[in-house]
Amino acid sequence: MSHPFDPNQLQFFLTIPAPCPYLPGRMERKIFTQLDPLDGPHLNNYLTHAGFRRSQNVIYRPACETCRECRSLRVRVGEFSSGRTFRRTLKRNADLSVTLAPAIARQEQFDLLSRYLDFRHPGGGMSDMDFTRYEMMVEECASETEIVEYRDMDGVLIACMLIDRLNDGLSLVYSFFDPDASARSLGNFMILDQIERSHAEGSPYLYLGYWVPGSPKMHYKSRFQPAEILGHRGWTPMTPVTV
Repeated sequence: MSHPFDPNQLQFFLTIPAPCPYLPGRMERKIFTQLDPLDGPHLNNYLTHAGFRRSQNVIYRPACETCRECRSLRVRVGEFSSGRTFRRTLKRNADLSVTLAPAIARQEQFDLLSRYLDFRHPGGGMSDMDFTRYEMMVEECASETEIVEYRDMDGVLIACMLIDRLNDGLSLVYSFFDPDASARSLGNFMILDQIERSHAEGSPYLYLGYWVPGSPKMHYKSRFQPAEILGHRGWTPMTPVTV
């Protein structure tokens, strides 16, 4: 079945060099294009499989001149088995309720995001986000997108995850959580929960975005095994990491 868009007609742009957020002393550049509202879901699916990532209505891929360390990573859902640490994480969060919501921004979500950014990423690129920009992040996305909300037993929202649906699985776009609930390991828990969900739905893969060897910020992704990384020879098995 042919796509309703012609990938050869896409117009790409290149960012100017900027400091790399993952590897000190290096500069990054990105190649990007805009997602069209009509063809967005197809284009998002097509380019994600080619190593791109979505941010609002822009889809991008690293295009650094001297570095190729950013690698797309996906978990092979059907073969995943939780180790002892992950089983403890699941048990620790067994009291949470999970709700799938449409991609509509709400003040409650934004308040949680603001607390998360203030604590985890002060001074970062999203630190000045207001509610209007959050609406753009959630709603102006030409893709098949949904929000997963996690609440405690009192009904308090403590974590959210923005997810795109692809033709062979789910792609995790962004997640945020209550910084006061660090003992729950909510970042890892949300990934584990979506692995379980993907398995129940029969989806073969869960896409976790970029993994950067040597970056402490990205090390946690390598713990979800078995996984595959995208290279010049296509998707290949990733060296397992003991959990």
